[in-house]
Amino acid sequence: MHSTLTEHARCLYGDEYRPTPECGLEHRERNFVEELTFADADSILAMLRELCPHIVDGRLPVWVRNLAYRLVLLQRPDEPTLMREAAESLWMHGPDWDDVAADLTRKADALETGEPVV
Repeated sequence: MHSTLTEHARCLYGDEYRPTPECGLEHRERNFVEELTFADADSILAMLRELCPHIVDGRLPVWVRNLAYRLVLLQRPDEPTLMREAAESLWMHGPDWDDVAADLTRKADALETGEPVV
């Protein structure tokens, strides 16, 4: 068993900045997804920031990044900084998510100015 979500992700997907550790465990993506699904926001953010420190880098699949940000925002729905970070990640990965990214940015702006979030 891995001690952190970051360690599990590093073993499964690799790390652009550090060698992938040899841990001897059998890695199944479904086990990682289950761990990610029930991880707390701090663990998820630690993984994202360590494995993808500049948003455009890292070896985490785009769908894992999208899911990770979605799970963080479900746990912390009123944090404009996180909304903007998630929006930036979505914009980096294609036009399919531009409308969601724009909506996150609008919500972040509304939260910061005290307007109702729609």
